[in-house]
Amino acid sequence: MSYNECMSMKKILAQVRKADQMYQMIENGDRIAVGLSGGKDSSLLLYTLYLYRFLSRNTYQKDFELIGIHIDLNFGEDEIKPLLEWFRQYDIRIECEESKIADILKLNLHKERIDCSLCSTLKKGAVIRKAKEFGCNKVAFAHHADDAIETLLMNMIYGGRVATFDPKMYLDHSETTFIRPFCLSFESEIAKTCRQLEIPIIKSGCPNDGYTQRQEIKELLHSIYRKYPQAKENFLLSLYNEEHLNLYFNKKEEK
Repeated sequence: MSYNECMSMKKILAQVRKADQMYQMIENGDRIAVGLSGGKDSSLLLYTLYLYRFLSRNTYQKDFELIGIHIDLNFGEDEIKPLLEWFRQYDIRIECEESKIADILKLNLHKERIDCSLCSTLKKGAVIRKAKEFGCNKVAFAHHADDAIETLLMNMIYGGRVATFDPKMYLDHSETTFIRPFCLSFESEIAKTCRQLEIPIIKSGCPNDGYTQRQEIKELLHSIYRKYPQAKENFLLSLYNEEHLNLYFNKKEEK
């Protein structure tokens, strides 16, 4: 299915445009690195920004460059070649790098399991290093609306804090700006769009996949949504209400 035939792709693109307008995520002359894990979220983000680049040129007179960065964690992920071939038809640049992150994590187990927090830190650091190598001033991650809501609940339940991640954030120590263009998009919309576009998604090789605290929170939220369908949109609305932005987005969340 082509972009023109994919109505859900147009909806995602509109959400990214709105997020950009709300938080001034992308500026003329930016070179943006997109962390590409090979999963549905990051794969669609790279394609969406590719489309948004043309929209920005024609409508907003701003241009930016894109580079996809794939860090192989060496968990035994499936071959990424089909995904690279899919992106090659659009002439999207993707840089791949081997890493020893899986080995490091196995040497630093937490209660005999992979430490998700350490994994996130290592992956983020690897993407930043690669982004700087290619002269990128911004890094885009595919965290979506569900991630923001789940992070809020996790911080409240496990950390006693009312906080979630910021859609746009500058980190002094790495001199890098993080943006999350999918902050207004729900996971179900992303998954539907990937299926319609037939993007060849790579299954995660992480042994914790599906067995994390985040997964427990996800299941809790689904039970709430089944009983109160309006809660999903209202949770998101409460997060991105400008009047409460400083309360919810605690910049100390990022490390």
